[in-house]
Amino acid sequence: MDSSLVLYSGILLLGTFISAVSQVILKKAAQKTYPSKLAEYLNFPVIFAYTLFVATTLMCIIAYRVVPLSFGPVLESTSYLYVTIFGVLIFKERITKKKLLALALILAGIAIYATGV
Repeated sequence: MDSSLVLYSGILLLGTFISAVSQVILKKAAQKTYPSKLAEYLNFPVIFAYTLFVATTLMCIIAYRVVPLSFGPVLESTSYLYVTIFGVLIFKERITKKKLLALALILAGIAIYATGV
């Protein structure tokens, strides 16, 4: 595997992870009550989370210079894993059998694509 592909795949994976972190920040901010609708959207956590989204978009644009379009969505599908892990650890969400099956299918898809089967 080409070293530049590994580097840019890492950039895409990092961007996907940061995007999941920003989703957690937005969900935490949405759980609070605010004095006005304006304050609900113009506060530090929300602005920071959206800034992270912009940064991850730029990271994706940079990564897709080298990462093939057919491989990008496979890497981006790892976001489902991150969001599930954050949901369990931070929001105390339960993992149902359906969620576990879905995650297993995602991991199997990533493994199949990565091995070229």
